[in-house]
Amino acid sequence: MQLTVKGKHLDVGDSLREHVRANLTHTAGKYFRDPVEATVVFTKEKNRRYKADISIHVGSGIVLQAASEADDPYPAFDVASQRVATRLSRYKDRLRDHHRQEGLSEAATAAYTTFSSNENEAETAKGGPAIVAEMQTQVPTLAVSDAVMRLELGDLPALLFRNPGHGGYNMVYRRKDGNIGWVDPENGKKKEKPAPAAAAAKPTKAAKTAKAAAKPAAKPLKKAKAKSSRRK
Repeated sequence: MQLTVKGKHLDVGDSLREHVRANLTHTAGKYFRDPVEATVVFTKEKNRRYKADISIHVGSGIVLQAASEADDPYPAFDVASQRVATRLSRYKDRLRDHHRQEGLSEAATAAYTTFSSNENEAETAKGGPAIVAEMQTQVPTLAVSDAVMRLELGDLPALLFRNPGHGGYNMVYRRKDGNIGWVDPENGKKKEKPAPAAAAAKPTKAAKTAKAAAKPAAKPLKKAKAKSSRRK
């Protein structure tokens, strides 16, 4: 495993670093044979609590993220690590397939906006607009179920992706009630199909009826001509 452990406003000792390595190596080893990349950041908050952020790249552009806070960095990491293990267990079969087939999804570059929570950045004036950062990322082509999986694994509020059915943009997002919503603008468009070319050549039912009615009317005329010739 390629592991990076960082500390913000605190020094990460060898004991904590080894605890992180042993835990994540054991968890990732259950699901992946190939090495994965992981980053763990410990932050000492202003309220003197400790926050652990775990980010694991498991292949095919899938990033698993989890975080937790506690009065000590060890339990903060342990709770976040347990969340990682729970999500990996939920999607283990599909994640193995993605890990083996990394890079198969088509992607397009798009910009997205994230709200910044970095303490080191300048704070806005009271009542002012939030600080945002624009970044370049990849918009993958995914089935809706795969998009939901990435949303949950990444602990994201929303995820933009391309629908493989029509190539348009879709979005899955977390609703206030805890469920996941799905936005597909293409579903609201009604496409009119052109009539088949062969249909124009077929006679209508009314035309058939008129043709059938015209045939008997012509027969008496022929008989009348025959009778008049006999009289002469």
